[in-house]
Amino acid sequence: MLSSVPSDGVVIVADLEAGIGTLTRLEDKSVDATVVVVEPTPRSMDVAARAIAVAGDRGQGRIIVAANKVADADDERRIRDAFPDQELLVIPADPVIEKADRQGLSPVDVDPASRAVSAIESLAKLLV
Repeated sequence: MLSSVPSDGVVIVADLEAGIGTLTRLEDKSVDATVVVVEPTPRSMDVAARAIAVAGDRGQGRIIVAANKVADADDERRIRDAFPDQELLVIPADPVIEKADRQGLSPVDVDPASRAVSAIESLAKLLV
């Protein structure tokens, strides 16, 4: 699907299924940046490490690690230690995200000033 999109000035943000399968099927020229979302759990960090390796090997653009649901300094340290050479953006654990999900709303509509919304805005600015 993504390979059929024209590459002339088109911007697509795709939330792909968890894992690395989709990365292995993307055409190298079609990706300007890969955002790897990782949570501070061993399983998530393992999958993220494999995704980073595939994206790097295939030349799938700039790689940004989004450390998601970071509850405290220990969570952040674990992720930073696991990915020391990667560009990293921390998205804190934030009850606004859960509240928005339960209400079927966007977090920005629930609380545009929340810590997580601010971090996601920072991620968007990195990509523009």
